[in-house]
Amino acid sequence: MATETSVDYDRTKELKQFDDIKAGVKGLVDAGILNIPKIFVRPAEDLAADELNSGHKNVEVPIIDVSNVGDRIRRQEIVNEVKIASGEWGFFQVINHGIPLSVLDEMIEGIRLFNEQDLELKMELYSRDGAKKVKFLSNFDIYTSKALDWKDTLQLSLLDFDPDPSEMPPVCRKSTMEYIKHLKKLGETLFELLSEALGLQPDHLNSIGCSKGCSIVAHYYPPCPQPELTLGVRKHADAGILTVLLQNHIGGLQVLHDDQWFDVHPIRGGLVINIGDLLQVCQMISSRV
Repeated sequence: MATETSVDYDRTKELKQFDDIKAGVKGLVDAGILNIPKIFVRPAEDLAADELNSGHKNVEVPIIDVSNVGDRIRRQEIVNEVKIASGEWGFFQVINHGIPLSVLDEMIEGIRLFNEQDLELKMELYSRDGAKKVKFLSNFDIYTSKALDWKDTLQLSLLDFDPDPSEMPPVCRKSTMEYIKHLKKLGETLFELLSEALGLQPDHLNSIGCSKGCSIVAHYYPPCPQPELTLGVRKHADAGILTVLLQNHIGGLQVLHDDQWFDVHPIRGGLVINIGDLLQVCQMISSRV
């Protein structure tokens, strides 16, 4: 039996074949593969490092209850909690944030339905064109990464929070539009709290356009036949201002804190807030003024 050697292996060719099919990772699962393609297998040194850096289970990312944020005394307490969590962790979870559980559940369900609909309908949106407002793809950095992530993505780029409903995929249109409406209000509240935490006027970050628009990046992780060899999302930092993460009950998110990885356990109705690189720069500038 012939065996593949590194000389025989053409990575670029395999990447292009995967991309050209436009079926994403779920297409591989639907085809019944038993072994993941080599383009998804992480480098040996990364796999070895995982054995030394497994997530800690007994320490929680800060959880902040933002109910009663309109009360003057309680608001100052929340601002202080946000300041500490942002400075020490760069992450926190918010609960009682005002977005109904039904809206969160329907958003997750809508993304599931999008990814599990007929392939032909998804393929119509498959693109790597950065100018497209709505697109489906697998791995943004497909031709430059060392190993692909085991995920498919629906991306919605919104210049404002009043998108044209007709631009949304029909299967998840209603749930997405409802989620966007609530997300706008939460975003404005978070930027007020962060402004105050930075010692600025409450409307500062909103006034400079931080809450004007957003990009919704919805990941879908099909069952993997060899999960020990790949990741749903590799380690990274968010370059933007602020990320609001809605994860299902399975979760899987880990964050780096004091050079150690910590699990972020999903909370029913909770949302994970990630302070992006750009906002951290603002924080550094503010602390020096």
